[in-house]
Amino acid sequence: MQSRDGIYTETFGGRITGIADGGFELATPDGARHQIEISELTSAEFLRNLGEPYLDASRHLREMLQTGRQVIVHGVVYPRGTGQLVDAKRIVLLGRGVDDVAFEQPDWWVRQLDRLAAFYRRAQFGSGPIDYRDYRTVLRLGGEKTGSHVQETDTISRLVYGMASAYQLTGKDDYLDVAERGVEYLRRHMRFVDQEEGIVYWYHGISVNGEHETKLFTSEFGDDYDAVPMYEQIYALTGPVQTYRVTGDPRILDDTERTLALFERYYRDREHGGYFSHIDPILLSPQHVSLGPNRARKNWNSIGDHAPAYLINLFLATGDPRHAEMLERTFDTIVEYFPEYAVSPFVQERFQADWSHDVTHGWQQNRAVVGHNLKIAWNLLRMQSLRPKERYRELAEYIGRTLPAVGSDRRRGGWYDTVERLKRPGEPWHRLVWHDRKAWWQQEQAILAYLLLAGTTGDADFLAEARQAAAFYNTFFLDHDEGGVYFNVLANGFPYLLGTERLKGSHSMSMYHSAELCYLATVYTTLLVRKLPLNLWFKPYPDAFQNGIMRVQPDLLPPGSVRLVDVEIDGYPYDKFDPVDLTIELPASSQRRTVRARVAPAGAGGGA
Repeated sequence: MQSRDGIYTETFGGRITGIADGGFELATPDGARHQIEISELTSAEFLRNLGEPYLDASRHLREMLQTGRQVIVHGVVYPRGTGQLVDAKRIVLLGRGVDDVAFEQPDWWVRQLDRLAAFYRRAQFGSGPIDYRDYRTVLRLGGEKTGSHVQETDTISRLVYGMASAYQLTGKDDYLDVAERGVEYLRRHMRFVDQEEGIVYWYHGISVNGEHETKLFTSEFGDDYDAVPMYEQIYALTGPVQTYRVTGDPRILDDTERTLALFERYYRDREHGGYFSHIDPILLSPQHVSLGPNRARKNWNSIGDHAPAYLINLFLATGDPRHAEMLERTFDTIVEYFPEYAVSPFVQERFQADWSHDVTHGWQQNRAVVGHNLKIAWNLLRMQSLRPKERYRELAEYIGRTLPAVGSDRRRGGWYDTVERLKRPGEPWHRLVWHDRKAWWQQEQAILAYLLLAGTTGDADFLAEARQAAAFYNTFFLDHDEGGVYFNVLANGFPYLLGTERLKGSHSMSMYHSAELCYLATVYTTLLVRKLPLNLWFKPYPDAFQNGIMRVQPDLLPPGSVRLVDVEIDGYPYDKFDPVDLTIELPASSQRRTVRARVAPAGAGGGA
């Protein structure tokens, strides 16, 4: 019997570099060239978005194969001489033209966010009235609810973020209704106000049993059990602050300022800088012995997650210099203490109080979360647009240029999860820690980092990385059968549907990352890469925003790169706006107004 050793299935993502009668040559970013054979058994399709039907291209495949076209191929690999041959079984075409990629269409990510919001709206509340008593943290693959009824504060907040973002891009009131009712539920059930101290802190969640609820103050999770972790307080603000950008509800701002007072009073290390990762629930001290391995510790989440989770959005909504100063402190701290490039291409993520490295902590040890490195590059570039510093730009670009070789899959596409920061002696690679799977949220960080790198530098290599990451994500993470996106896929892109990773709602997943990707990929692709105008929607309260000035800048973008070119209020043209500062002077009113703001690249026309 002939051996079949060396025969396996594989995925390849790259560009066509040559055409032959029986197939084509494909170059992948690792520098390899692969001989791809096509036959009557090869199926071809166009990349499709959520909610779109399968569009077969098999009969036109040979016509579509052109040098320079970016494709994804899945097939059976056979040894051939000293090389190999790939018998293609599935080919995904990213667009109709040789240079087209569907995900750079102006409305691609808007439509994706619309479908995501519709999925989570249906899964959590059906088609009827929105009642957060029915909310479940855990959702099965198709959105079905489980019997578990612990409602986690952070997952509700993440859902609220997604719905508020969906409203901003679509103007659909139903999504804003879900967001606002979620904010109200958080305020009534998950918030503790200490009037004497002038602070707010947020419960981990509530356990619901019929009409009875039990507050869960401390975290229920292993790494953080019986403590109050900073990241849970951070993410409690994510949804409300994004909603505040839309509505200007002054109660949200008050809650946020009081939560910031909690951070400054109990988490901030005024001796060495930064913020501690945990405090104990009784004395609210980061130094208490009950914290065990989390005593007097700092990590990426307690330092860096402020910026993307709420602080940049808070500054965008308020323009408050205090928030700009906190952002600057945060990024100065990251630049000062996180890089260790003489030792590893990955940043250090865990620290003692004095910034000495903590390389023995729990699961992380001396390991790197690839997505955290990408998140640093992305957010440094955002900060560079607010308070530019050469070291921000240099570190962001350094990460952008060095990380693909050590953190991404150069043959298939996509980005890995957790890797060893140090190579083993004699080995050329950084070992993967547990598996070679790829998580949805780390693909988000890659896409946004490289879109912003491309949009701010004009560098074609950065744009190629953004397209490679977006191609893998849109090909493999979108669940066209059940809706939503998959938590994890295998290295070859096939969905991994075991354990908690089969779920669409969990402690880790609740619309935030997928919605943030859609929102900001729209902003960066439309305004910076394709240089087209973008509509944004708002619905402020009569008493919204200081002095009635609403700020509509969609993100921290390079100064002067975009302008506010057109405003409508309740469907009528309105001219009291500042095109450079991207602010609108709201009219006096006793009722809420619907505002459409149109922003465009500087020098571009407004259009209708």
